Amino acid sequence: MVQKNKVVVTCAITGVLTDPNRFNVPVTPEQMAEATRQAFDAGATIVHAHFRSQQPGLGAWPTWDLKEVGDILAAMRARVPEMIINMSTGVVGADISGPLACLEAFAPEMAACNAGSLNYLKIRQDGVWAWQPILFDNPVEKVKKFLDVMTAHNIIPEFECFDTGIVRSVAMYQAAGMFTGNPHLSFVMGVDSGMPARGDLLPILKDELPPNAHWQVIATGPGREKIWDLHRKCIELGGNVRTGLEDTFYLPNGEKATDNGQLVEALVKIIREIGKEPAGPAEAREILGIQKEK
Repeated sequence: MVQKNKVVVTCAITGVLTDPNRFNVPVTPEQMAEATRQAFDAGATIVHAHFRSQQPGLGAWPTWDLKEVGDILAAMRARVPEMIINMSTGVVGADISGPLACLEAFAPEMAACNAGSLNYLKIRQDGVWAWQPILFDNPVEKVKKFLDVMTAHNIIPEFECFDTGIVRSVAMYQAAGMFTGNPHLSFVMGVDSGMPARGDLLPILKDELPPNAHWQVIATGPGREKIWDLHRKCIELGGNVRTGLEDTFYLPNGEKATDNGQLVEALVKIIREIGKEPAGPAEAREILGIQKEK
């Protein structure tokens, strides 16, 4: 059995829309592979992977093109074969043919499953929307389509939960037979219209988990101190953690991170300050119930 003092560390290396012309996020297969290596060397055992268009001038836009995604995954797996790849799947709207095709073609060990809908909002101080309000729609029928494909291909779902009701919904999905096995939930905290990045919420969220659930915090948004304090609280309460340039650009000391490895190093330092250790690849697979390496 894996020791209870092990913490699974995920690195979200690029995000979905961050402009690579303004920020040092990886886009090309070589860049994604190198970012994966940096994260792994620093102590992460899961890489959360979004995929960007490889067409000239389109590096800020997501892609589900099978060749582009396949080239990126092949480069990542060749560079760090021990790393667990967690494929992003989030899309707005009913057409999920792109992510489903990628799940079927590449069968990653894990994949994100956005577990409920959210009005994705941000307002400026002058009362003007930072972007046109978006409904990130994840109705039950959409969630089920993802879970059906994940189950068929032995992919562990990572349920991303932006609010407390979404956390509670995962147990209902399990009761309805939409998935089997111990659930893995991510508390997404810091989105302006979702759960705030507050450590005092974690005991409440933990109490709402389904039985035998694994959980982690995804801390994002402004407020460097709040993000890193939230990670510390999560580790103290027995959760797993995630960082990376998708989630934050800033280290605990306020300096801007130059790469994903620096962010993972900072998180691993906190893990060890608390008296725990980052899980290795085999330990992470045992903890999460991953039955085979692909």
